[in-house]
Amino acid sequence: MTDDHYVYVLECADGSLYTGYTTDVERRVAEHDAGEGAKYTRGRTPVDLVHVESFDSKSAAMSREYEIKQLSRAQKERLVGLD
Repeated sequence: MTDDHYVYVLECADGSLYTGYTTDVERRVAEHDAGEGAKYTRGRTPVDLVHVESFDSKSAAMSREYEIKQLSRAQKERLVGLD
């Protein structure tokens, strides 16, 4: 199987950005919107999916998730096209 690991960025209702990992982007975004996703996104719904990257392995996706989480707000905005 290829391309079944994803890193995604959500824009929350309060304007903040959340980065996560999943194997099913649609399901995960729905979980966040339903308040069943990460603790961070609860109370910050609705969320908008603003960026997705796909990877062949979980380790590659997790490494990229970590990289994105280290970026500054301005760098993340450039990445997702919000600048």
